[in-house]
Amino acid sequence: MYWIYNVLLIIYWIGLIPVILYRLAFEEGFYERIKQSAGYMPASLLKKIEGRRAIWVHAASVGEIVATSPLVKEVKREFPEAVVVVSVVTATGHAMAHRIIPEAEGIIFFPLDLPYLTRKILHIIKPITILLVETEIWPNFLRIAESEKIPVMMVNGRISDRSMKRYRYISAFTKEMLSSIERFCMQSSFDADHISRLGADVKEITVTGNMKYDQTYATVTDEEKQMLLDEFGFGHNHPIIVAGSTHKGEEDAVFETFKQVLEEYPQARLLIAPREIYRGHDVQALAKKYGLSAICRSDMIEPVHGTIPVVVLDTIGELGRLYSLGDIIFVGGSLVKTGGHNILEPAAHGKPILVGPHMFNFKEIFNLLNSRNACAQVKNQSALTDMVLHLCKHPELAEEMGRNCLDIIRENRGATRRNTKELRQLFEAHHIIP
Repeated sequence: MYWIYNVLLIIYWIGLIPVILYRLAFEEGFYERIKQSAGYMPASLLKKIEGRRAIWVHAASVGEIVATSPLVKEVKREFPEAVVVVSVVTATGHAMAHRIIPEAEGIIFFPLDLPYLTRKILHIIKPITILLVETEIWPNFLRIAESEKIPVMMVNGRISDRSMKRYRYISAFTKEMLSSIERFCMQSSFDADHISRLGADVKEITVTGNMKYDQTYATVTDEEKQMLLDEFGFGHNHPIIVAGSTHKGEEDAVFETFKQVLEEYPQARLLIAPREIYRGHDVQALAKKYGLSAICRSDMIEPVHGTIPVVVLDTIGELGRLYSLGDIIFVGGSLVKTGGHNILEPAAHGKPILVGPHMFNFKEIFNLLNSRNACAQVKNQSALTDMVLHLCKHPELAEEMGRNCLDIIRENRGATRRNTKELRQLFEAHHIIP
């Protein structure tokens, strides 16, 4: 099965050559990204890891980096002599990792999953263990790590319904890949059941919880919040609505809702953060179609003028902190069939959260917050408008939802420590001294 995978992978990369050449010519930083993926590590990293015991943590993109942040902090506390190398797949994940994981000695792009390149990078970094965040399963990487006798552990493991369906199409291959992973630390019993059904050894599966409950990179003090309000020119406005991680098809609903809010609350402000930041100016143009003046965060050189009620957040790594400014939060990817996005970031700030009907990628977290009246679900744009106006008119309900969020966050912390405990047991089983 591996030879079929490798042939298809080579065909895929050959087909991408025109795109790669174009991006090399016109995309800043893409050369360095391809260079790292081909096994050429930065000299600064090579110097840091030389003769050291490296723990390699692999996270795909922004969502996994959020979970990785508290883990790296805890690993550095528990194993201060070890170096931590974090690998990512996306450019946004790379930028986010640099922003919120300063403790890591190295942040690199993950190698192209071809046998020669994978083996080359493993020989350069010489990790004593590899930690896969959530469900980052790369066939050659796992197979070669096993052949090099490098123990691999899945941390903050998660298997969505969509992933479950995909893996079932290649069930035999999936089971073979999972056999290369020694321990599975899953977010929930739901995820543990899924990974078991895909072929993971039941004896090696444990439920450790979700490390995103432990994230602190987005913590904002009262003083910092006031500075942010002043920076955005939001200091005397109410309500402030934050729409995070929105997708095409959702911005229309958000702008229509906000127009109706403005009719009753002329001092209202909207901070909208498209999931794909390169769409910032497109979202700005869309706002103008709804008669709303808007400015992109990247274009701000002073606090927003009073006649501009909409700010489009088109920068990396700020949304988690800026949720603290909102009186009402809408989390996108949920009015369209994307499956939702991370609702724990606004929950950590004690905010009332609204989502659409499609939260299948965060089923267990959503069910918990929804059952505790911390997160409300709306069916469509009309229901979103009604619920936002309802919360504006009943601030006591918004405050109650926010308190419920904070209670849930407090009750569910500790997953990072449990994952680190499992890592220590893995070291002991292999007689590894980090």
